Amino acid sequence: MKLTSITPRPSLWALSPLLVFLCLYLVTSLIVGDFYKVPITIAFLVASVYAVAITRGLSLNDRILQYSAGAANKNILLMIWIFILAGAFAQSAKSIGAIDATVNLTLFLLPGQLLLGGIFLAACFVSLSIGTSVGTIVALVPVAAGIAERTGMEASFMTALVVGGAFFGDNLSFISDTTIAATRTQGCAMRDKFRVNFLIALPAALLVVAYYTVRGWNIQVSDAPVAIEWVKVIPYLIVLGTAFAGVNVTLVLLLGILSTGCIGLAEGSYDVFGWFNALSEGMLGMGELIIVTLMAGGMLELIRFNGGVDYILHTLTRRVNSKRGAELSIAALVGLANLCTANNTIAIITVGPLASDIAERFKVDKRKSASLLDTFSCIVQGVIPYGAQMLIAAELSQLSPIAIIRHLYYPMALALFVLGSIVVRYPRKYS
Repeated sequence: MKLTSITPRPSLWALSPLLVFLCLYLVTSLIVGDFYKVPITIAFLVASVYAVAITRGLSLNDRILQYSAGAANKNILLMIWIFILAGAFAQSAKSIGAIDATVNLTLFLLPGQLLLGGIFLAACFVSLSIGTSVGTIVALVPVAAGIAERTGMEASFMTALVVGGAFFGDNLSFISDTTIAATRTQGCAMRDKFRVNFLIALPAALLVVAYYTVRGWNIQVSDAPVAIEWVKVIPYLIVLGTAFAGVNVTLVLLLGILSTGCIGLAEGSYDVFGWFNALSEGMLGMGELIIVTLMAGGMLELIRFNGGVDYILHTLTRRVNSKRGAELSIAALVGLANLCTANNTIAIITVGPLASDIAERFKVDKRKSASLLDTFSCIVQGVIPYGAQMLIAAELSQLSPIAIIRHLYYPMALALFVLGSIVVRYPRKYS
């Protein structure tokens, strides 16, 4: 059966499924004071049924087909493959003691006073080098969760350290897909967009590092000598090393899985069947995450199909009449598009051509417009509870996404600095 070619007009009502989800999951959790009271799967189920119900111009069968097409989007399926491999790697690494060994090594290398800032900077460096926030989160969140358990720090706070640092690099890296999409849609060089981004993101990162240093100054790490099992750290070194080398994230995780299997078998941590069971347990543990990802993809496709994204594009560009207004509209456009797609790269590609037109009309430097596209998409992607990064971080740390969002200080600081750069025309050279 073929998908329909109907193209409904821009519609505010098309955005209502997103409101239903946010009210049921976020608002209800805040009212009752318990972020685990409403399962995120149920919130997405209700919002998905509602999205199918309000879709007009199609039979029920075609509505479900349209919904399924969104769930089967190639970007959604790629994320699911990554989730499956990440779950298998995380459980396999845990079974041989690789996470504990890496935690011990981290505590050995970093003094307690610099532990928080050090983890954040490590996430910044890794993500800047590999150009992917998902890869950084997969590699470092289990370690951060282990450190939280050893030091008594709140697990959601430690997880947020990694997530924040992951988006620092995702925003700035030359090999990030968001950088490539932003510069191509705006027609500027990557190095020029990097210079603008760096001047805005660096002060935000330094402010956050200063806060983490002050907050972590009294952290005490046990002085009792702990034997570092160096061989068990190898899987994480392989994952980080291959990621630094620019290897595809799925191959990175496969290499990590193979290394944990070889080390576990050689050291007697498990036999072949024990390894298989660990891999299976890790993959099955990602079941809720996969279900949420599929339902989010379907719901967001119906929002797009019903004209929700088009409504945002038309509404935000209707009354722009100044350079500041043009820059604010570009930031708002990509941010709202990201809310409706839960994918920062897709959001940039969606609004990029329109942002380029706005920039040309109001004489906005294309280097600044590219920076705004990339930065605001990463800010929104970093704080939505149904984004791939937040979902996988929550799954790996066994936390609610909302519990992590409370501690995402870097995206919040970055948002303030970006908005400030628009208001005060900073950096002056590009404004």
